[in-house]
Amino acid sequence: MSLEIKDDEIDVVIGALHSDLTSFMNEWRPIFCRFHLIIVKDPDLKEELKIPEGFNVDVYKKPDIDRVVGSSTSILFSGYSCRYFGYLVSRKKYIISVDDDCHPTRDNKGFLVDAVAQHITNLKTPATPFFFNTLYDPFAEGADFVRGYPFSLRSGVKCALSCGLWLNLADHDAPTQALKPEQRNSRYVDAVLTVPVGALVPISGINIAFDREVVGPALLPALRLAGEGKFRWETMEDIWSGMCVKVVCDHLGLGVKSGLPYVWRNDRGDAIASLKKEWEGVKLMEEVVPFFQSVRLPQTATTVEDCVVEVANAVKEQLGLVDPVFARAAKAMLDWVNLWKSVGSS
Repeated sequence: MSLEIKDDEIDVVIGALHSDLTSFMNEWRPIFCRFHLIIVKDPDLKEELKIPEGFNVDVYKKPDIDRVVGSSTSILFSGYSCRYFGYLVSRKKYIISVDDDCHPTRDNKGFLVDAVAQHITNLKTPATPFFFNTLYDPFAEGADFVRGYPFSLRSGVKCALSCGLWLNLADHDAPTQALKPEQRNSRYVDAVLTVPVGALVPISGINIAFDREVVGPALLPALRLAGEGKFRWETMEDIWSGMCVKVVCDHLGLGVKSGLPYVWRNDRGDAIASLKKEWEGVKLMEEVVPFFQSVRLPQTATTVEDCVVEVANAVKEQLGLVDPVFARAAKAMLDWVNLWKSVGSS
């Protein structure tokens, strides 16, 4: 199995919520300089972007979004949701997406972590969602399947999504961060594991990669809080998208991995000030999780687009009357599928 990274198969997508990307880009230069970059400027950001030279980069701004998307959609590509526009216009097989407040980090031996290489390794090696391997990823260097692991399942399945982690500022919610303001993550766990089939996972959009050709339409901007802000703990768009993509992957027999690679996440924001904005999302999760735990897709749903439509219809039927935010999310999911098809065919 070849794990060679072909540079022309990868797009690095960055949602720009900060105008000055000089430090961010220069920190990532040793890793990103080989690849094509898509930077999507948050339409709410007024200042001009500052991007250092020496990168193969396409920058998309509000006029570009309006030109491609038009006015006939309920989807809002503002805040962290701007990165989804990059997923939409990319034509590469693999997407790597890192928030613009993150920098490369070093592993336990002091070596710089190549997040792109590790994500691609995760995606190009099989996932094992149907039987848990207690040595984690059996395809990692120096690992294998443990005694008792069925040989009939050792070939694994296609891995569609790789979820990386974070050192320093972990992706806590606002209540947890407010309660433990000094807590930082310093534990670098050298491991990757496949999330078991049927298990939901709060997928963070801070540091992810996915096979766009396999599962692209399932990563979508749908659930938008009324008081959504510009800090991760003030949003739920990636958590909702992650629930959706996990259900789709389980239905289609695809895998999701979590663990390596790590990035270093900078301190920013005031968790206490953010509590009011995110509290809505904290309460909504009590409705969201049982829904995704119980939703079942019909066997007639054989494509990712089919699956997203089925989930959207179930959201409208089962959650639409619980809170208007769910009805809007269902509409956005259907609009996203139509947009993905129309942009992909143009």
